[in-house]
Amino acid sequence: MLFAPAHAQFRVEVAGVGLTQVPFSVAPFRGEAAIQQKISAIVLADLERSGQFRSVVLNKADALDETARPDLAAWRQAGSDALVAGSVTRMADGRFDVRFRLWDVVAGKDLGGQSFLVSAADLRLSAHRVADYVYEQLTGDKGVFSTRIAYVTKTDQRHSLWVADADGEAAQPALSSPEPIISPTWSPDGRQLAYVSFESRRPVVYIHEVSTGRRRLVASFRGSNSAPAWSPDGRFLAVTLSRDGGSQLYTLDLNNLAAEPLRLTRSNGIDTEPTYSADGRFIYFVSDRGGSPQIYRLPAKGGNPERVTFTGTYNISPALSADGRWLAYISRINGEFKLHVMELASGAVTMLTNTVSDENPSFAPNSRLLLYATKQNDREALMTTTLDGAIKARLSGQGGDIREPDWGPFVGVAGSGGAASVSAAGGQTSAPR
Repeated sequence: MLFAPAHAQFRVEVAGVGLTQVPFSVAPFRGEAAIQQKISAIVLADLERSGQFRSVVLNKADALDETARPDLAAWRQAGSDALVAGSVTRMADGRFDVRFRLWDVVAGKDLGGQSFLVSAADLRLSAHRVADYVYEQLTGDKGVFSTRIAYVTKTDQRHSLWVADADGEAAQPALSSPEPIISPTWSPDGRQLAYVSFESRRPVVYIHEVSTGRRRLVASFRGSNSAPAWSPDGRFLAVTLSRDGGSQLYTLDLNNLAAEPLRLTRSNGIDTEPTYSADGRFIYFVSDRGGSPQIYRLPAKGGNPERVTFTGTYNISPALSADGRWLAYISRINGEFKLHVMELASGAVTMLTNTVSDENPSFAPNSRLLLYATKQNDREALMTTTLDGAIKARLSGQGGDIREPDWGPFVGVAGSGGAASVSAAGGQTSAPR
């Protein structure tokens, strides 16, 4: 059964001042007034939220389309460096033809465009793909607006796992349970989520196929099974197990779950929250083996751990950027939990937030933004921030306590329904272990 998206009012709140933002404009798309999803508004919000762009509005601007050369002089006089124009046309079969063109206003140059034939359900996805194109053309980096995020909410006594657009909109439920759901993490191909469920009244690890709702139980050993993390090739899952005593790190071979898990750590402390480096060579994790929680790393197949964090006495929740440059984590300072980022090459650490309840950072797949959960003005919030902390955006999110966000990877182009749809979890498909 496919679930319709949970409707939320489109919004984005951006705070901060960027120093090198590109001034750009998005003209109203011809034909978008007749549809619910305003393509131009979604593109505008996506690009602003990235921290790389600053919107410029031309008073009394008419809707433009991609077919004619606009009056670039007027946009240039308004201070814009780039202009997006396009159209939305409803076809006879009910689908929509979305077309756009990008202009370099300063040079008077046509930077190309694209067209998408999509269902009504994928209009938002097409807008995100427009923003991806513009972002890549103007920055040289790949855009992340058509990727997805996952997060968990608790409302009353109900726990829900959600999959949403990268701006938090169009959230769809993947799983709902009266028992806790924690630690969702995307597979490298963006088709599956691993997470911990307490449905059996103890923590076990499932892998959930997002588009169908099928799932399999992959770790149900004696004791606690927690903190799953995918290897970059998708073959292994690092987990924390307490089956042999204290909480230690293991890896599971997902192609041979009958095989004995490989134990990676042997300490007298708690070793947990593993995450792989982008090249798959190392696993970073949290351990209190030195007396307080700190971040360590060890070879992915086991070996001697080495300590990574030395600033602060309580550092948890490591996240690594895909480009291998950055480590994000949460540090407790005077009882406040704040998001930090470390440049791995230099060891330089920057505190990014002034909130006090930050948790679970996750990098965008282009390594340019961080997603995290926090409290802002006494409200639970999903936030993104640039890596210098200068631009922060509050995302749309479901009501209730918001926890455990994870930013999905780049995936192939989704067609109608395709990767944009989510099915709720089905029954258990493998025997408990």
